[in-house]
Amino acid sequence: MRKQKKRLIATAFALALCLSIQVTAFATGGGNVAGAVESTWQAASTQIKTVVDNVVFPAVDMILVVFFFVKLGMSYFDYRNGNRFEWTGPVILFVCLIFTLTAPTYIWGIIGV
Repeated sequence: MRKQKKRLIATAFALALCLSIQVTAFATGGGNVAGAVESTWQAASTQIKTVVDNVVFPAVDMILVVFFFVKLGMSYFDYRNGNRFEWTGPVILFVCLIFTLTAPTYIWGIIGV
């Protein structure tokens, strides 16, 4: 009984603390939420584009290159054991690699940045 009372007091204290530090957020300009989101996107879009072009796409490309060569090597060793080369895995990884290498040239036109 005593343990349950301590838990109840701790829960009530945590709830009171959460309620006392909450802040209500209002949209600017009489409730124009879409305008606030659009202005934030316009301010951050160039930075997002730079980070994605210089960090995200090269990291994904590097991962795909490593997976491609590993899968190509595994397919070769499977070929040596069973005299049948399985093309599906390496071809899928190669197509994904080509897609991510060329994506920065057209993805921003689709998104509208």
